[in-house]
Formats: sequence, structure tokens, C-alpha cells
Amino acid sequence: MTDSSQRQAILEGLNAQQREAVIHGEGPLLIVAGAGTGKTRTLVHRVAYQISRGVPPARILLLTFTRRAASEMLRRVDTLLRQLQTGNTARPTLGPAGRSVWGGTFHATAARLLRAHAPAAELDPDFNILDRSDSEDLLDVARTELGLTKSKKRFPRKGTCLAIYSHCVNSGRPLDEVLKSHFPWCQDYVDPLKELFRAYGQRKDQGAILDYDDLLLFWRGLLADPQVGAAIRERFDQVLVDEYQDTNRVQAEILRLLRPDGQGLTAVGDDAQSIYAFRAATIRNILDFPAEFPGTEVVKLEQNYRSTQPILNVTNDVIAQARERYTKDLWTDRKGGELPVLVTCQDEAEQAEYLVDRILQRREEGILLTRQAVLYRTSHHSILLEGELTRRNIPYVKYGGLKFVETAHVKDLMAFLRLAENPRDVVAGSRLLQLLPGIGPARARQLMDQLIAAGGRWEAWAEAVVPAATQPVWTGFQQVLARLSQRGGADVPAQIHLVREFYEPILEQRYDNAGPRKRDLEQIEQLAARFPDRQTLLTQMALDPPESTEDYAGAPLLDEDYLILSTIHSAKGLEWDAVYVIHAADGNIPSDMATGSEEDIEEERRLFYVALSRARQHLDVCHPQRYYHAGRGGFSDRHSYAQLTRFLPERIKHQFQQINARAGIPAAEIQEPTQPGQAATRRVRSQIQAMWT
Repeated sequence: MTDSSQRQAILEGLNAQQREAVIHGEGPLLIVAGAGTGKTRTLVHRVAYQISRGVPPARILLLTFTRRAASEMLRRVDTLLRQLQTGNTARPTLGPAGRSVWGGTFHATAARLLRAHAPAAELDPDFNILDRSDSEDLLDVARTELGLTKSKKRFPRKGTCLAIYSHCVNSGRPLDEVLKSHFPWCQDYVDPLKELFRAYGQRKDQGAILDYDDLLLFWRGLLADPQVGAAIRERFDQVLVDEYQDTNRVQAEILRLLRPDGQGLTAVGDDAQSIYAFRAATIRNILDFPAEFPGTEVVKLEQNYRSTQPILNVTNDVIAQARERYTKDLWTDRKGGELPVLVTCQDEAEQAEYLVDRILQRREEGILLTRQAVLYRTSHHSILLEGELTRRNIPYVKYGGLKFVETAHVKDLMAFLRLAENPRDVVAGSRLLQLLPGIGPARARQLMDQLIAAGGRWEAWAEAVVPAATQPVWTGFQQVLARLSQRGGADVPAQIHLVREFYEPILEQRYDNAGPRKRDLEQIEQLAARFPDRQTLLTQMALDPPESTEDYAGAPLLDEDYLILSTIHSAKGLEWDAVYVIHAADGNIPSDMATGSEEDIEEERRLFYVALSRARQHLDVCHPQRYYHAGRGGFSDRHSYAQLTRFLPERIKHQFQQINARAGIPAAEIQEPTQPGQAATRRVRSQIQAMWT
């Protein structure tokens, strides 16, 4: 197949807007991709098209927000190119093109470049990367040393401190401004927080460690350097960015430094799905892209391949209320489709009962539980529903919760490897030392100071005085670390096996459910064979951790089928045949914590849009009218009435079939409002009157 015919074949099956985006030339390109419009397919075909026209794969940079997204895109690029060359439709493993393209997350790409240019960034090439929980722990060390935990007033906890720090550095906004807008209860602590963040930075420098935010900040710093920045820019002819609406200010500045004139730059995203302001993402990046890169061509993808037209009519009308947006009108050539359903429920209990009945009904109609999802604004909104599901013996999986690498036993194992890789890692060292009997935080810190002062030589601990309870394991502990260091980072499975032999007796003493925890460590040992060295494993686990061991061991054996429960934020990018959006009451959607400004309300509108647009065939939106107040030991009889979310005004409500959950009948046939007891007394009166007819 000639190059020309190959490029033509790449365009087959694309709609007109997708083709326009794929064949666009060298100038800056913004692809505004509505929900379900084939954005990933368009991006895959654009990468393949660039390769087919002679751009070396190694000179293409594809930035995504998850490693899996990048890997899947590059696998699809290889599949497409191989099919064109051989006609083979079998799904290949990642081939030459996929291995050569620089594909990955912003943070993983930053880590790769920083290791390559460590001297220019004044970094130790063997720097360790802290995940979020480790960053919190290091902040807590500094917080304790500064005496901030002894404040007579409530000082922010370590998780809040890290959230404040991260928001400041990623948004570029001053601390007092961030506190006022996002953490108002912390406004009295401006000066102590500044002192804490300075100490945190010093601790990272002393330990040769970087956190997630540092990766982006140091990458931006490299690009700003005249010589190093020019060398990095020279690496790439094409830069493509997925989910651009989710980028923060630092990431946008990285792109401007990578492609100052916008040549070879492609950004893909949907302003209507910008919902991560709490992570310092800003919708301004995608809205202002044409102004930042003059000459930008904006291509809108509007043909939807996910939802029926009645669902699209609702989602289009909801987002049309936005104050500022890229105007687009999603449509589909799919025929038919039932109206979405707006369900009025008396209270949360009736909402839960309606949901379970509806879910089981659709299961009997052939829609598996795994193809159905209940979405909500905040995690606690599902509590009552979970109780009803349990009572009715319906299995479910709730998105969120503790990630695999955040479990204590996995963090313990990783701490051994991290300390062997970098003996100045105070967080890892303190964690390991406190696993040993008799050693507390203060003694652990003294031992780490002693090790650091000795240049990381384990012999410094040979003469250390440790408590009597520690002595039986102290020599073995030192030997494990020394042997790990001698291996130089290679043969990672053998290293993990060595750690397991020493650590598992400690695990049995410290934690419940030792058996499953040991199997987790066995899984990691097997996984480790995929990595060439210890540093690569640690970097991968920090930047793209698995959600659970099921990522290695196959599908979870929970049941033959299970329902999905998810926050709306966690559901972004996913789709189901039937979607149930619950608690569509003002104060929940939008959250009463997110109505302080027009910008907050606009993001809540986009969040509601994301929830609605997850549905393929069926969409139910539930609105409880009454919420009971929590009291001591549970809920009391005190209650309040709630209004339907402001995002569904009268003109949009008419796009729904409106029913009442009590009888599953049209809401118009129910005489509202109904106060407590009215329904029962109405029936009694009717029965009395019937006696006289």
C-alpha cells in the first residue's frame, strides 16, 4: 500500500468533523469533543496519520491523564498501522510505533525528562518520588517538628495542608487567596502554613525526593532554561494533549514553553466536562486556547455515538445554560429511544426502594447489573441505598475508597525498596523503623538523622543503641537493607522476596487478615518481573498505582454480576446502558458547599452534565422531596423539604417523563404537596364517603 493510499485508508470510517481534525496541518489545533463523540478514535487516527506522512514516532509526544489511556491509544495506533500494512485484524501487542512514541501522563513524562536532565535541574538522578500519602506523612513530620500540632486552636491536618500546598503551586495563586476561596476555615493560619511549606521544601531537598507537584514545576523550570529548554523542544515535532479541560495553570505553561508558536500542537477536550477545579484545574485553559496560540483552528465533534437522541436533548439543554462555552449541539443517527425519567420521591428511603425495583426490573429485561450505574454528587449520598442493596442481596462495587498502594502492608514493602534506593528518604526510613518493636517516632527520627549524617552508609546503624525490644530484629533489618543496596536495583523479584522473608513475621503481628495481605505481596513479586530495575518499579507505582490486586490477577470474583455505585467525578469517561442520578435536589446538586460564586455554580452545572451524559439508553434522575435531619444515634423526625435542582428548570423538565416513585405513575396525577399523614387521611375520608353511596 502506498503512503497516499495508506493515509486515505486511515480516514475511512471517520465522520466529516473527525476527518477534518485528523488531516489538519501544522498550525495549532483545538478539538472540542462533546461527550461520546469519538475523541479517542480521532486522536488515535491523528497520531497514525502523522506517522504515515513521515513523522518519526519518537518525535511525537502524546500526553494523557492516565498511563492506561496512553497505552491503549498507542496500541490502537499500532493496530491500525499493522492492519493497513498486512490486512491482519488480530490485536497486536505494543509494536514499534507504540514503543517509540513518547506516550504517558504529564507526571510520568516529567519524571523521564528530569532523570535525563537531572544535573541541569540540580537534582540527584536517583531521586525518589513521593505519592500523595507519603507527601502527607512528610508534611506531618515538619508539622510536628514546628510544634504546630500543639496549637491551642485547631490546626489543619496533614491531608488538608497538602491540599492547600498543591492548590497554591498548581494554580500559581497566593496562599491567602487560595485559603479565602477554597479553605476559609484555615484563614487564620497563613503565617504558620508558610513556615510549614518552607520546612516541607527543605525536607524534600535534604532527602533528594520530589512530590507530584515538583515533577511539573521542575519540568517547567527545565523548559524555561534557554539551553535545556531548546534541547527538549527539539525532541518533538508533534505534541498532542488529551483531556485539555482538566489541565492546570502549570501544565498549560509547560505546553506554551514546549510549543511557543503552537506549531505541531493538538489539544483535545470538552469545556462542558471541566469538573476538577478542586485539583486546581481551570476551564480557562481550553476556553483561552485560541487566544494563547493565534491561528488556532477549532474543530468541534458533535456526532454522538453513545446516547439516544432524547437523552442528548436533555444534556444539550442543561449545558446550554452555561455562561461561557464552545457552542455545540450533540446529535446521533441512532433511531428511537425512550424519554429520560424524572422521578419525584417522598424521601431518601423511597428513592432507595424505587432504585432497587427499577434496577432489578431492567436486569430481568436483559441489562446486566454491570451495565447499570448509580451516580451521586458525594460519597455519603449512597449510604442508605447501600443498606437497601445489602438487604435485598444485590452485590455492588463502589468506586473510590482506599487504593491498593495506600494499604499499610504494600506501603511497608515499598518503603524497604525506597530506602534502599535513597537512604535519605526520611518518610520511608521512619516508616520502616517504626515497624520494629520498641522504636517510636522520636527514636526513628534520630536514627534517620544519624544515617543521613553518615552519607547513607548502613554501617552507621551498626553501633547505634536501640531499645532491648528492637535488638532481636535489628541485625537482620540492617542486613536486608545492605543486601538490597548491594544488588544495585536489578533483579527486582529477588529483592522483593528478600524483603518478604524478613517482613512477613512483622506483618502477622501488626495487621489483621495476614493471609490476603501476604498474597498481595506475592502478586507484587510476580509483577516485579516486568520491570528492569527497582527505580522503574518505584516510579511506576508512585505515578500510576493500580487500584487493587485485581489489576494483576484478573477480574474480581465478587459475584456473577454487580451494580456500579460511583461519585460523578469518578464516573467521568465511563458509560453505562442505564444510569440513575440520585439526590438531584438543590443543596446536593449543586452542592451547598459549591454555591459561593458563579464559577462554582457553573462547575456544578458541568458536573451534572457529566452525570447525565454517561447514559446510553436509559436515564433516571431522582429527586427526594424530604430530608430527615441527623441526630444523636441516627436520624430524627425533624425534616426539611428540598427543591429540584436549579439545573432542571421548567422548560427542561418537559424533556422528561415525570413520574412519582410511590406508584410509578405520572407525577401530574399526584396532588402535591402531600404533608405527613395526608395520604392516609385522604383514603379514610374516601372510605367513609363510599359508605353513603
